[in-house]
Amino acid sequence: MNKQRAEEIAQAPNLKHVTYNGKQVYIQHVNEQSNTARIYPLDDPTNEFEVQLTNLFEK
Repeated sequence: MNKQRAEEIAQAPNLKHVTYNGKQVYIQHVNEQSNTARIYPLDDPTNEFEVQLTNLFEK
């Protein structure tokens, strides 16, 4: 996923279908300097972690 699209999704008022390793996730924040995003799985909101933007996919 590119940086601009990840930012748009993170700021969108409605939930978008984004996956990481096949699981649907929520993007909390995008770090433009490191090209990473802070995310959490929708089924486990307490499990936050950072991933490279290239590992996120929108359906």
